[in-house]
Amino acid sequence: MSSRSVDKNQVEKRRSFAIIAHPDAGKTTLTEKLLLYGGAIQLAGHVRAKKDRKSTRSDYMKLEQERGISINTSAMQFAYKNYILNLLDTPGHEDFSEDTYRTLMAVDSAIMLLDAAKGVEPQTVKLFQICRERRIPIVTFVNKMDLAAKETFELIDNIDEHLGITSVPMLWPLGSGREFKGVYDLKSHQVHQFEKTTGGAFKAPEKITGIEDESLKSLVGDQQYDKLVEDIALAREMLPEFDNELFLNTEISPLFFGSAITNFGIELLLDRFIELAPSPGEIRLQDGKVIDPLDSKFTAFIFKLQANMNKAHRDRVAFARITSGVFERGMQVNLPRLEKSVKLSSPVSFFGQERNTIDEAFPGDIIGLINPRLYQIGDILCTAEAPDYHPLPRFAPEAFARLVPLDTMKLKAFKKGVDELSEEGVVQVFTSDDQTLFIGGVGQLQFEVFKFRLEDEYNTRVRLEPLSYECSRWVHKDQLDSVPSTAKIVYDSAKNPVLMFDSDFMLQYFIRDNPSIELLLHPPQ
Repeated sequence: MSSRSVDKNQVEKRRSFAIIAHPDAGKTTLTEKLLLYGGAIQLAGHVRAKKDRKSTRSDYMKLEQERGISINTSAMQFAYKNYILNLLDTPGHEDFSEDTYRTLMAVDSAIMLLDAAKGVEPQTVKLFQICRERRIPIVTFVNKMDLAAKETFELIDNIDEHLGITSVPMLWPLGSGREFKGVYDLKSHQVHQFEKTTGGAFKAPEKITGIEDESLKSLVGDQQYDKLVEDIALAREMLPEFDNELFLNTEISPLFFGSAITNFGIELLLDRFIELAPSPGEIRLQDGKVIDPLDSKFTAFIFKLQANMNKAHRDRVAFARITSGVFERGMQVNLPRLEKSVKLSSPVSFFGQERNTIDEAFPGDIIGLINPRLYQIGDILCTAEAPDYHPLPRFAPEAFARLVPLDTMKLKAFKKGVDELSEEGVVQVFTSDDQTLFIGGVGQLQFEVFKFRLEDEYNTRVRLEPLSYECSRWVHKDQLDSVPSTAKIVYDSAKNPVLMFDSDFMLQYFIRDNPSIELLLHPPQ
């Protein structure tokens, strides 16, 4: 199949983005409300919704629904005002930071969500740093303004102090908590007054007025009105104006205010986001070259695997981000890792659990490929020379457990589950010289999810025996002979040796006593 030229308009109207946040900042709720205002769903129900409301569309795992958190990365594509939005809803727990990191390799921009009462929190800092390293432009949304909140100027200072980025307000909130009535748009000079809807299930009715409108004064009261006018004047005088180039260079972040649960400010955020966020651009490679999205040669990379997204299908899906060229169903592409050509015959787009077969896709799009144990995370798909993408990360585990199967009659299902879930990156699996299985991860929640999914999806029971090791490092195979016999050595799925340590103190002690041995935070390339 000859390479097809890329329609520039198709690329320019695409926005591929993720939402980053500390747990409990309201990320899953915001995701759903963006879908509501994008017309992708007609009725919203949040994670604490009553039983007769629909559960959050992006969280399809039973464990996610029980806990009210996002554990997996979900991909959703929807149209909004002639734009095509590819939204990646990332895991909301720090134990899944590796999955989140890989997801951020597949987006062009991000919405950073902050709790109005707490400001910048630890997980926000980590995710922000990843975005800045990758030069991903960040739009900031201060959520939960319907509850007690920090003063607006205090929030601006909080962002600058903890993240080192200048936030430029695009909206200014009208009060907070029960007094939160709407926002003032500093660009249009209009006031958007909102009304609550039952459970936030429908779009919030709004009334647009000028700042001097008498109805606004009567709505907020004289004291709050005077403070609002004074704050806006002070903001215009003291705070910098928005600069698009500085935004794209991650030096400033446009700042919005609202409440996802009541739908206040969501449509304004979405309208301005599609204007501000960049369309898919050049991808810089390890060798200094770039991929132009308008290049007719097709390129893409696999950043996530997911088994059993829908038990009715019992399949595995590989998530691929297209970086150049046009994808067409049935096309032949090269898979350099296996040195073979593969036919992409069953591509799908996602909306939570729902999937639709697609005939074509463009740079910036996320497509799902039905995966008969073919793809791995980090795989490249291309029609010409393979691009030298930056490698997707794998972090050194900080928690370990011994893995013991309990159903001796279901060892085949056990092995399949362990293999598939480890390939997804749910946990890392290690084997000792005596063939004992260990799992490693960043935190305990990974282990809980791993055990839950083995039992729920593969119908096999296991026991996890926690181990005392708190850190690990990879080591080159040719240096194994120099490793002391007292060291605990295991091997990852690629047979790379890994040293496990009881504590960071013991790790530092090892480094001091064995200066010739190079310890690695990531597997050797």
